[in-house]
Amino acid sequence: MRVEDLPTPVYIVDEDRLRKNLETLAGVERRTGCKVLLAQKAFSCYAFYPLISEYLAGTTASGLYEAKLAAECFTGENHVFSPAYKEEEFGEIAGLCDHIVFNSLRQLEKYGEKAEGRSLGLRINPRFSTQGGGIYDPCAPFSRLGVTAEKLSDGLPECVEGIHFHTLCEQGAEDLAKTVKAVEKDFGKHLRKVKWLNLGGGHHITKEGYDIDLLESVIKELQDRYGVDVYLEPGEAVALDAGYLRTTVLEIVENGMKIAVLDTSAECHMPDVLEMPYRPPLEDAGKPGEKAYTYRLSSRTCLAGDAIGDYSFDEPLKEGDSLTFSDMAIYTMVKNNTFNGMPLPAIARKRGDVCEIIKTFSYEDFKGRL
Repeated sequence: MRVEDLPTPVYIVDEDRLRKNLETLAGVERRTGCKVLLAQKAFSCYAFYPLISEYLAGTTASGLYEAKLAAECFTGENHVFSPAYKEEEFGEIAGLCDHIVFNSLRQLEKYGEKAEGRSLGLRINPRFSTQGGGIYDPCAPFSRLGVTAEKLSDGLPECVEGIHFHTLCEQGAEDLAKTVKAVEKDFGKHLRKVKWLNLGGGHHITKEGYDIDLLESVIKELQDRYGVDVYLEPGEAVALDAGYLRTTVLEIVENGMKIAVLDTSAECHMPDVLEMPYRPPLEDAGKPGEKAYTYRLSSRTCLAGDAIGDYSFDEPLKEGDSLTFSDMAIYTMVKNNTFNGMPLPAIARKRGDVCEIIKTFSYEDFKGRL
């Protein structure tokens, strides 16, 4: 099947581009001896887990369901972190995961003995923000994420084998290097007592211009100075620019400007467009006014603000035209929803010029959630 023949809306995962990202990440593993994990919160399309397993050391989960998915579909280590575990779920989590990270000393005290035989870690909060605040900043004031240095004044509990911190979001190695210095300043004495150190996610390793040499230097220095195994757990970098969302123009309306109503939705199918917010890349389109014809791209939901953004085109849009948004593998399938009864997009795999649909959704998927 060709891309043009796919029904819309549809997520398309480009396996060749995914493999390219994986080769980059595997190169970091190979040259440094660190271990890279897939953060499933960004990309958990398990049809690609066998491929990802060939390159990465394992996965990290945010709770029971992701841990189960990794245990069923991924070959490798199975890590988990949650700000708080539920008592009725923890036994199953402990049976699935080999590394369990706790968010507080209380959680460690409550569940540590129930995780016998597992490698236990503690998430720290270095209170060193490189993001400037916002909903994605774990080091913002009043953050619930991680143990601050003063809470470890009596030392690290003996059962803790690893330390975890996650402070970045779509950032470069320069911000990691600065963060590591802050971590060493306040937590260095604890690093000498653990077996592993997890540098978390948010590393844009596969983005053009990322300083991989600096990343590898930071990893090697930590390994040499503290004798620890180093983990990275990127989610976005694994599938960055490896996916597309193809959609069809249903209607053109006009109210001060031309507005194209699409069969996809920012609210339902690409929520980060509204949450971050950001303007997703669109093939063969420009910024407003850059090309001859400018349109606001919107959705067929009833949410007035369900608009994807303003784009310009060389030719006028018309009903039935297909549009393709780029970088739609990450934080799309894992976050989409059926608000307004909107159907979920199908999922397709692209190998070379050939596409195959690997998942479709129906009314029953909408009804079954309710």
